[in-house]
Amino acid sequence: MPRHEPLRHEPWSADRASGIIAEHTHLEGATLPILHALQETFGYVDSGAVPLIADALNLSRAEVHGCITFYHDFRAAPAGRHEVKLCRAEACQAVGSDALHREILGRLGCGWHETTADGSATVEPVYCLGLCANGPAALIDGEPVAHLTADALDAALAETKRETRQ
Repeated sequence: MPRHEPLRHEPWSADRASGIIAEHTHLEGATLPILHALQETFGYVDSGAVPLIADALNLSRAEVHGCITFYHDFRAAPAGRHEVKLCRAEACQAVGSDALHREILGRLGCGWHETTADGSATVEPVYCLGLCANGPAALIDGEPVAHLTADALDAALAETKRETRQ
């Protein structure tokens, strides 16, 4: 199994967020590019960004908040040290992903869009990773994994825990 590095993000900073917002305000339909850039930088969209975006784009805070909550890819809190995205598309379902997902969520002790109690992983559903002939599939810290099993995911997360302790 490939080595999975945890995704690294900067700590939240309103000043840094303001700079990111300013870099994107000239774009047509700037809300989504701004939200993506903030999430890429910080790993989530902090609630403090909402008034900054609203002011920069002359939108209401409700409009910005509505955009953040409408799209499931945006998170309002930092993710776990590892991001696990499990494919829920039909091809993966055909090879048993539903049962696998129940087992994985049970082992991790969390649900969809949740982070484990120890903060080690956040689990998100995705719909098609393009690995349809090799399902069940997942992304672990952005790295595609084919023929996923619960034991393989446990091993990948355990390996990264050992590496971070060294």
